[in-house]
Amino acid sequence: RHYSRLSTWNYSVDHGFYPLGSCTMKYNPKLNEFNAMLTGFSGLHPESTEEMTQGMLELWYCLEKALAEICGMDAVTLQPCAGAQGELCGMLLCKAYFKDRGENRTKILLPDTAHGTNPASAVLAGFEVVEVKTENGLLTPKQIQPYLNKELAGVMLTNPNTLGLFEKHIKEISALVHSAGGLVYMDGANLNALLGITKPGEMDVDVMQMNLHKTFSTPHGGGGPGSGPVAVKKILEPYLPVPRVNKEGEKFFLECAFPKSIGRLTAWYGNVLVWVKAFSYIMRMGRDGLKKVSELAVLNANYLREKLRKFYHIPYSDFCMHECVFSDKGFPNEITTMEIAKRLMDYGFHPPTIYFPLVVHGALMIEPTETESKARLDEFISALVKIREEAEHNPELVKTSPHHTPVAKLDEVSAARHPVLRWKKEEKG
Repeated sequence: RHYSRLSTWNYSVDHGFYPLGSCTMKYNPKLNEFNAMLTGFSGLHPESTEEMTQGMLELWYCLEKALAEICGMDAVTLQPCAGAQGELCGMLLCKAYFKDRGENRTKILLPDTAHGTNPASAVLAGFEVVEVKTENGLLTPKQIQPYLNKELAGVMLTNPNTLGLFEKHIKEISALVHSAGGLVYMDGANLNALLGITKPGEMDVDVMQMNLHKTFSTPHGGGGPGSGPVAVKKILEPYLPVPRVNKEGEKFFLECAFPKSIGRLTAWYGNVLVWVKAFSYIMRMGRDGLKKVSELAVLNANYLREKLRKFYHIPYSDFCMHECVFSDKGFPNEITTMEIAKRLMDYGFHPPTIYFPLVVHGALMIEPTETESKARLDEFISALVKIREEAEHNPELVKTSPHHTPVAKLDEVSAARHPVLRWKKEEKG
C-alpha cells in the first residue's frame, strides 16, 4: 500500500491533461501496448536470423513506406532512437552529400524559432550555425538572401515553428536555398499539426526527422523510449544508415551494401517496440483518422488561444497551429511565468512548457493535442483565469505556491547555490 500510495504522487498522461508545448503529450492507446507485447515482437532476440524475424522485418518495411507516404518523401530510416539523434542523422546525411560532390559547404541557417536541439545537431555534424532573426515569428525569403553563396549548406527550420506558427514562406525559401546549391532540412517534431493536410515533401524539403513518440502516440516523458525516423528525397537516399530493409517476392531481408552510407547509428535494429506501437497507431487511425488528429489538435490550440487572449498576453497575432504561446507581460503585481506554472499545480494540472521559445520573454507554451475534450480544456482555461484574478487580488497566494502538492515551494536560490549532488549518510549526534 505504501508504494501504491507513492505511485499516485506521480503525474502522467493517463491521469490528466499534460499541456507541455512542443512535446505532444497525447493519450497513448493501450491497444498499442498489447501489440508491442506480442511474443513475436517482445521476445525477439537481436541475433535472430532473417528467416526467424520475417514478421518484424515486414513491419519495419511497411512502417518506412507509411511514413514516407505521410511525409511525401522517397525513403525513410527508422534507426535514430530520439528526435535529436534524428536531427543529427539528417545533418550527417547532408554532410555526406556535399562531401560526395566535392563541395566544402559549411554554414547552416537556423531561425531563432527553431527547435531547441537543432543548433547542437548541426554543430555535431561539423557545420557552422548562423542564427537568423525572424520577422513576426516567421522566416522570410528576404532574410536568407544575404547567405545565398557557395558556403551555404542549407537551412534548418521547424514547421510549424516553436511559436506554433506555420512557416508560410517555406516553398519560396526552399527554392532560394536550392538555387544556391543548398539543402532544406525540416524538423518534424511538430508534425502533429500537418497530418493529412499537407506534406513536407510538397514544401520541397530534402530531409526531415519526425518523432514517433510525439505524433504517433508512443509513450514518452518517463513512459518509454523515443524514436526519430528520418525521411529523405532521392538525392540523399544513398547516404542513409545501414542496414536497410528490402523485399524480394514475399521475403524480407536486410542489406548493407550501400558504399555511400553514413553507417550504423544504433545497436541492432533500434527501438523496435516503439515502431510496433507507432505502426499500430497509423493502421488503426488510417488516412482519414490521421487528418482528423491534426484538425482537432489545431482546433484545440486555437480554442485555448482565443479563450485566454483577454487574460494573457499573446506575442504574435497570427492564428496558431497545434500549440499556442503566451507570456507574462503585463501580469499584475509582477507575477512571473514560473509562479503561474506552480500555481497551476494547485489546480491539479501539469504546468505547460515555460520560458521557451527563447524569443518570447516569460513564455508559456501550451499544446493541448487532439485527445483532450472540450470539458477538460474549459477546466484548464478556468484555472488560468482564476490565477490571473489571484495575481491581481491575492498575489502572495500565487507567489508562495504550490500549496497542495506533496512537496511545497522549494528554496530554488539555495538549491542553485548549494546543490546536493550525492547522498551522504547523516551523522548521529
